[in-house]
Amino acid sequence: MGPSGGNPAGAYPTSSFRVFSMRITNQIIVQRQLDSLQANVDAIDKAQTAVSSGKRLQAASDDPTAASQIMTSASALRAITQYRTNVSAATGRVNSEDSVLQQLTDLMTRAQQIAVQQGSANSSASTRAAAAAEAGGLLQSAAQLGNTKFGDEYLFGGDASTTPPFTVAGSGSSTTYTSNNPSGQRSIQIGDGQTMMVTHDGTQVFVNTGALAALHQLTTALAAGDVSGINAASTSLNAAFDTVQGVLGDVGARGNQLSMASAQLDSYEGTVKTLKSSLEDIDAATAITELTSRQTAYQAALLGISKSTGLSLTDYLK
Repeated sequence: MGPSGGNPAGAYPTSSFRVFSMRITNQIIVQRQLDSLQANVDAIDKAQTAVSSGKRLQAASDDPTAASQIMTSASALRAITQYRTNVSAATGRVNSEDSVLQQLTDLMTRAQQIAVQQGSANSSASTRAAAAAEAGGLLQSAAQLGNTKFGDEYLFGGDASTTPPFTVAGSGSSTTYTSNNPSGQRSIQIGDGQTMMVTHDGTQVFVNTGALAALHQLTTALAAGDVSGINAASTSLNAAFDTVQGVLGDVGARGNQLSMASAQLDSYEGTVKTLKSSLEDIDAATAITELTSRQTAYQAALLGISKSTGLSLTDYLK
């Protein structure tokens, strides 16, 4: 026996320590293999998800940098969708204004013809009276063009888009109009940091150009049988006509700008989609190869555990 309180000498045979040590070692080996097996199971699950979804990233933690770029790309695509909606709405308004200005041009062309005809020596009181009725109709039509609606709004209403820009009274040679002073242009965003004025207001198109005033001047002169007044109205009509053509040219330029913006959005959208796809989509062949590799590793891990857990009692006692 050894000293009191100590272990007796030779109390634990060397073979016992060897068996105890071997059991601990084998438990560690098995645990490590189980951990490896679980890792392979997780890898297979991830690879299967990638194959079925076609996506490289299943969570932001898979690649934080790529995930951030994907979110930025998604945000850009949403903005492009909104810009395209804006461009479409703006194009509709511009096309509508172009149509109105074309009609106004036709009205003024006819008014110029009347002024030339009735300002000559060949005109008479009766022809001027008949022409006055027609000119009054042209004035009324022009003012009504100023009240054109686009959807639920007045196209030329400016900031007061629910109020008729012009009020028309009378008919024929007694036609008169009142401007409600429509003003204010609508600005719309058609791209990143890119805005444009969509349409002109009623004051710009019908008042500042002198179109309504010239038509009213002609109607009044014809009704009064004033030849010199008719000729003066003809001069006013020519000046107003040229100014309206300038507005029409500006409308055409805006239409071209919108067409370019639409093309740019299409190009930009293609670029962003390509980038987003390269970050989040996975090549099918690569994904299948990865899944096969993970399954092979899993089978190897199973085989390793099978061998480790197949130790016999004799193996422990060696």
